[in-house]
Order: sequence, then C-alpha cells, then structure tokens
Amino acid sequence: MNEILLNIRAGFAQAGALDQLNLVLGVAGVWLMVRRNLWAFPVGLAAVAVQGVLFFRARIYADAALQVFFAATLAWGWWHWVKDRGAAPELPVTKLGWRGRALAVGLAAAATVVWALALRRWTDAVIPWRDAFVAAFSVAAQVLQARKHIENWFFWIAVNLVAIPAYWSASLAYSAFLYLIYLGLAVAGWWAWRKAREGGPSLA
Repeated sequence: MNEILLNIRAGFAQAGALDQLNLVLGVAGVWLMVRRNLWAFPVGLAAVAVQGVLFFRARIYADAALQVFFAATLAWGWWHWVKDRGAAPELPVTKLGWRGRALAVGLAAAATVVWALALRRWTDAVIPWRDAFVAAFSVAAQVLQARKHIENWFFWIAVNLVAIPAYWSASLAYSAFLYLIYLGLAVAGWWAWRKAREGGPSLA
C-alpha cells in the first residue's frame, strides 16, 4: 500500500504545470457536467485544448487530432443545450430507447474493431485494442453527452473501467488513480442525471 501511495505521489511531483492544469480542468469540467451546469462546456473546451497540446508535444498525433473532434462536440453540445431548452431553465435529461442504445453500442463496438485493426496494421501500438476501445467509446460518450442522453455516463464508466486496470498493469498507479477519480465522477453523473430526469431540482 505504501508503494502505491508513493507511486501516486511521485506522479503528482513529476507532472509538469500543463499536466496539472489538465487534471484540474478535466476534473472541474466533469464535475460541472455532473451538475448539468453550462460552465462545463467552456471549461471542457479549455481542457481538451490543453490535452491536445500535451499529446502534440508527445508526438501522439492521433490523440491530438481526436481533441479537435471533442472540441467540436463540446461546442455543438453547448449550442444544443442553450438553443433547444427554449424558455425552460435547462434542457431536460433524455433517455434512449432500446434501439438507440443498441445502435450506440453497436457503432462504438464496430469503430473499436476497425480502429484496433488499423492500429495493429499500421502502427506499433502496444495495446491497440484498449486504445481503440477507449477512443471509440469516448467519442460515443461525448456525442451522447452533447445530446444530454443519460446513457453517456454508462459509456464513460465503461471507458474508465477499461483504463484503470490497463494503467495499473503497466505499473502506472498515478494514471490509474486519476481514472479512478473519473470513474467516481461518472457514477455520480449517472446518479445526478437520473434524479434530474425523475423530476429532481436543477443543479445548474
């Protein structure tokens, strides 16, 4: 246990200023999204901008490019949440039907397979299936979140559940710890949005 805590502490100590900013913006953005607060969008845009710079500096260009998609989705979600709420205090939380859920999972799964095979064919990725799953299901989660579908949290939960053991097995306790925080926030998000959908008070 002491070794794990030391690993986590070392991760914080070794992280640069931009890494620390990325962590703060990421956690703040998700927490605001849990509360269905519109500030989640500008904070999220700042977070993906910082993450894009970090990926670009590390020459991880595919993930850097993915941040551009996330930024576009956040901007679209911001516009949708404001425009389509009309005179209401906030856009209501919605729920997909079984067909919509099956389509979302099916598309994300198909994208995972295509992405992983492409990584295996044209790159030297160490864990292509994990990378592909996290990327594809994160894209699906971001789109569902922009539409304010409660199912987005299940996708984020799945992403975090895959990422945590992957980083843990790679002896990256610090990264695993960060994704554990995101997992807790995703569960909190599902719970808060479910209560809101059942008629609870707005937290925005």
